[in-house]
Amino acid sequence: MKSFDLFASQFLDICTHAALVILTVSFLLIVVRIVKGPTLPDRVIALDMLVAVGIGFIGAIGVLTDYYLYLDIALTLGLVGFLATVAFARFVLNRGLAGDKTILKEVDESIARRKAGQ
Repeated sequence: MKSFDLFASQFLDICTHAALVILTVSFLLIVVRIVKGPTLPDRVIALDMLVAVGIGFIGAIGVLTDYYLYLDIALTLGLVGFLATVAFARFVLNRGLAGDKTILKEVDESIARRKAGQ
């Protein structure tokens, strides 16, 4: 039975380290998307993904260190991240209604395509 416990412990450590590597790569790709854009909604979605990766980091470190209070912190970050996403979405919506030329142009083109299709 001890050999199984040793295998399970080693397997959990390997999986946790692999998860941290994958999360690090995804973090770097998300940062590139935030910097590169090209539009504000792309950046907002990337920030939301950044929160999700942060939750993954906190959870993986909590499992790796056997300190499960980190999981409560990850849950709290998830709730705060959701509220931030809603606030960003409202900001994007208000910015579009306030006269953002690119969004208004896209709306006008969409209306023109619908009229042409009828």
